[in-house]
Amino acid sequence: SDSATRLILVRHGETEYTEQRRYSGRGDVPLSARGRAQVRATAERLAQLTPTAAAVVSSPLSRCTATAEAIAEALGDPPVRTRDDLIECDFGAWEGRTFAEVREGWPGELDAWLASTRIAPPDGESFTEVGLRVRRAVGALREAYPGETVVVVSHVSPIKLVLRDALAASDAFLHRLYLDAAGISVLDLWPDGGVAVRSVNDTAHL
Repeated sequence: SDSATRLILVRHGETEYTEQRRYSGRGDVPLSARGRAQVRATAERLAQLTPTAAAVVSSPLSRCTATAEAIAEALGDPPVRTRDDLIECDFGAWEGRTFAEVREGWPGELDAWLASTRIAPPDGESFTEVGLRVRRAVGALREAYPGETVVVVSHVSPIKLVLRDALAASDAFLHRLYLDAAGISVLDLWPDGGVAVRSVNDTAHL
């Protein structure tokens, strides 16, 4: 196929951690009531945006799989598949803590982390590492679904890293882009390597 593979990137709906602005990585925090309402609105919006999707591919964490299942239902039940490569960054010792708590407890480590994607939180994973596995996931999706539309349900860090690469942006982009819970971003990937980012953090449905 010489048509683009379209990736519709969806951040999961809100959890209690999202609402409290806590670092939410590998902990399996479920959607909140507000998050479930956001997900229903996102599913309805996607049904308008794309009549069909070849698959809904999700991070294995329940805040994403619940989001993915609602979307699949609205799109006529394409298969829902999970990919470990789409899981959130492992924030290690910072998991479940607010930025203020991290600033107080790990000031030097936080500064180093903010300054370089190669630095990981204590006992966690660097954005460089997340970026490598996210690229692997995108490459696999391009191969598996040439010329088709795929909904990808993931987390803030993986989605930001996909968009950084798609926009050929610097790492500073990661700290400047705001991604809402249940926000939608759309990009097209052509077989010849061409990329078009159609929208970023669309929240008109929320």
